[in-house]
Amino acid sequence: MAARHPMPPEVASLSIDEIAARYTGRFRDKKADWYAFEDAKIEGFKRAQHRFIGAGGSGKHDDPNVIPARAHTLSIMYVEPGQGNAAHTHEVEETFFVLEGFLTVFVETEAGDRREIRLGKWECVACPPGVIHGYINESLEPVYFQVMLGRARPEAMGYADDTLYDRREAHLKTT
Repeated sequence: MAARHPMPPEVASLSIDEIAARYTGRFRDKKADWYAFEDAKIEGFKRAQHRFIGAGGSGKHDDPNVIPARAHTLSIMYVEPGQGNAAHTHEVEETFFVLEGFLTVFVETEAGDRREIRLGKWECVACPPGVIHGYINESLEPVYFQVMLGRARPEAMGYADDTLYDRREAHLKTT
């Protein structure tokens, strides 16, 4: 048997047991991070992030048990009814994939032209870079969904709302 592609140096130096342990994430081992985002402090935007791959954009919520990111991040979000995410953009693609429940994702223009997409279990939306988007749980039950960002360490989200965007520096602080 032969590996047809080389391992990166940080992996090649590990034993197979170390690789299996370092690159496995289990939900039962994750702590809900209710402060991962600046807007999560505001009623209507409260949500918990469970990081699996990659650190947060600010670096202040890094978890040594998170799988190191190479090309993307992966988190599971928990959002209660009536809560969501403020309109924002990223420099990379962001994908929402519903695991349990229902989620309303929106995309909109700077002029306010908005489209809403209701997602159920096993459905997803990919939001291209620079497209204003966000989500809300308009159902009566909590929703769990996967979020992937297309870069190992993406920038902090660019809130479309000027007031939230002006608070971006508070989010980027590491203490």
